[in-house]
Amino acid sequence: MRFNQVRNLAREMGIRARRTTTKTELIRTIQREEGNFDCFASASAGECDQMDCVWRVDCFLASKGRN
Repeated sequence: MRFNQVRNLAREMGIRARRTTTKTELIRTIQREEGNFDCFASASAGECDQMDCVWRVDCFLASKGRN
């Protein structure tokens, strides 16, 4: 998901992002707000048990430095 899409989603949820907020920080804030683990981009070993996570594909890419 592109950063602008993440920002829009956060805005819809009432989350205000600063200009210096990174995509990873913002997604983790969204995860906490939803009551989920704030684990985005932490699957460095390529393993994750959160099969229904909407961030799953982006998470694996980000954890390998490709996002």
